[in-house]
Amino acid sequence: MTYPSLILKKNEERRLLAGHLWIYSNEIDMRATPLKSFQMGDLVLVKTASEKNLGIAYINPHVLLCVRLLSRNPSEIIDANFFKNKIQQALQLRRYFSSPFYRLIFGEADGLPGLVVDRFEDYLSVQINTAGMERLQTFMIEAFISVLKPKGILLRNDSPIRALEKLPQEIKLIYGEVPEIILLKENEATFQTSLFEGQKTGWFYDHRANRLRLKDYVSGKRVLDLFSYMGGWGIQAAVFGASEVTCVDSSAKAITFAKENAKLNSVSNKITFVRNDAFDYLKNTIAQNKKFDVIIVDPPAFIKSAKDKKCGEKAYGQINQLAMQLLNSDGVLFSSSCSMHLSADDLLNIIRQAALKSGNELVVIEQLHQAQDHPIHLSIRETNYLKGFVLKKR
Repeated sequence: MTYPSLILKKNEERRLLAGHLWIYSNEIDMRATPLKSFQMGDLVLVKTASEKNLGIAYINPHVLLCVRLLSRNPSEIIDANFFKNKIQQALQLRRYFSSPFYRLIFGEADGLPGLVVDRFEDYLSVQINTAGMERLQTFMIEAFISVLKPKGILLRNDSPIRALEKLPQEIKLIYGEVPEIILLKENEATFQTSLFEGQKTGWFYDHRANRLRLKDYVSGKRVLDLFSYMGGWGIQAAVFGASEVTCVDSSAKAITFAKENAKLNSVSNKITFVRNDAFDYLKNTIAQNKKFDVIIVDPPAFIKSAKDKKCGEKAYGQINQLAMQLLNSDGVLFSSSCSMHLSADDLLNIIRQAALKSGNELVVIEQLHQAQDHPIHLSIRETNYLKGFVLKKR
């Protein structure tokens, strides 16, 4: 199959040659290959200014990050077989999971930029974030059905990223049937979630390994889980032997799911659920002079874009400073950030400043990372987004 050529300006291939997959509109030779000659999602053969082939990509001429490379083989045919091979490669990376509950496709890191797929045993929650991947949807779904034989595939195409790509937002059943409520296993606990109503694709698998680390710290302890969502941290703390757990979240729907998840794991008697803003809860609890042995600070991304960095850093500082004031004398703090625009060093510096302001001395005893089903592309720092620390008060 022959794809139309897309020619880069002189020396603009350096990022691709260094392993990256992205091309920006200002790196394209507009005279040789004007963007207006392409449609959203077209497949193209990327070439250098000297017309050396670089690989096959898809294009969206209406956005700044307009080209994403799919294959470095200029003869590659992008069809269902292409996706089957990528899925098989992804499965090999996840072969160490004992149960089929994990992120199966993590975009660029799995060679499928713009695509995120979470697996819930027989069901797939699929998020398509780019026009190029949208155009390839038929091939993609055919490949998933062929390789995994799922009972149902749900498109969770309601991410705000789609708006940047000029794509509509929708939640759509694309294959088979998906029940309103499904069960998943994580570490030693069982949870229920909704692929239709849950945040993102229905669950946050990225903290799986970090939540398992609770096992070493919570036995017989009083635990506070802030931004608790459906109870991923707090319920596992209870399962791992915590004497009592307080889960705080502002969402009534999340609290409802968390209560059901506590019942599933027979730990309802250990857990108190509080619907409240985390900042307000901390301020009120400080006034009551209440203390906890382990506190989990796992907020949503306070920094959603580069322009939010200053405001977001302030929020991370405030939440950590407040949490530290509730720690017992030898307490443990789990503090993390999923903000792509905040580095691990930045977060650590924020925590350091929060400790100084709150009059606490803490030491880092562990560093937290995203789980193995969220591999990091060596040339794309944005795929290394989750960071955190386990700190002990002294």
